[in-house]
Amino acid sequence: MRSSYRDADVTLLLKDITGLVKPQPTEERERLIQAGKHYSEMLPVEYVPTKKYMEVYAEALEKFARPTAQAVGMMSDKMIQAKGKDVVIVSLARAGIPIGILAKHFISRKYQIDIPHYAISIIKGRGIDENAMNYLLERYQPQQLLFVDGWIGKGAILEELRKDVETYAGVSADIAVVADPANVTELCGTHEDILIPSSCLNCTVSGLVSRTFLRDDIIGPSDFHGAVYYGELADSDLSYQFIEAIERCFEMGENRIDCPAQAAPGSRVAGCGIDEVRALARVFHVEDINLIKPGIGETTRVLLRRVPWKVLIDERYQGSQELEHIIRLAAEKNVPIAFYPLRHYKCCGIIKKLAEA
Repeated sequence: MRSSYRDADVTLLLKDITGLVKPQPTEERERLIQAGKHYSEMLPVEYVPTKKYMEVYAEALEKFARPTAQAVGMMSDKMIQAKGKDVVIVSLARAGIPIGILAKHFISRKYQIDIPHYAISIIKGRGIDENAMNYLLERYQPQQLLFVDGWIGKGAILEELRKDVETYAGVSADIAVVADPANVTELCGTHEDILIPSSCLNCTVSGLVSRTFLRDDIIGPSDFHGAVYYGELADSDLSYQFIEAIERCFEMGENRIDCPAQAAPGSRVAGCGIDEVRALARVFHVEDINLIKPGIGETTRVLLRRVPWKVLIDERYQGSQELEHIIRLAAEKNVPIAFYPLRHYKCCGIIKKLAEA
């Protein structure tokens, strides 16, 4: 699979399906998803950011590179503590890929070891890529593999992992993430809902690679899951600009592993995020909790790729620069914002229920 990442940084266990699938407009795709078609059988038209939105992204990267770097460092130390120096990073495409590269670079710099890094696909409701898993297990011991993603929203992918890896003896369903506001994994940089700047963009901060794709007429029984390479967007590629901005803020402090899991004291909230999501569903009369996407990363995805109904922002973060890109996107798409008390998250996106579906 092609990407704009260097071969030494990551091996993408994906099938290149560039030119084989026509991307579909957001509303058409949303209608099909709500009518029962699986999201992995379609690709969205990539959002082209406005000039103003890119200014907001640049400001977010400048302001939030350091807390992101601190969380990546904490996560990476925990990865070494959990798996030792023989760990193999298995990033979940695509949001996990830049995070896996950052972890690889941090570990190389701090521990002087070169960690193998692969990216594979896992699709909610369809499972993990079995051919990619078999590829890895032909080359490494099961206990070496450690999954990495960008963040956890309500924990759906973690549940998918737990179900899928039961068939692979010795493979752990543990997942390392930068931010876990849902409070479901200890292998995280922070339990706070922080802005990870890569969540603000799509393929142009992810090696020019699409989200992953799985449909029988394109992906054969011996193929990896698929993805598209957007080579035509090379002039807009910010993948390494993001990585290098975070790396400039790396700190190699000793005994980091003994620090608290939170980036901010007292930021962790008891209970799991899924309980809060269920409560929001009752308050806002949302029958399907899959239409509720909590956290900064997931709210951003709703605004970039889905048809939003409403954005909730915790009233304590009204006017926060950390949410400025969400305010900008909501304004561009005429999505109403409501200020509402949230416990685990700073914001939450709710997808519009399309009656016509």
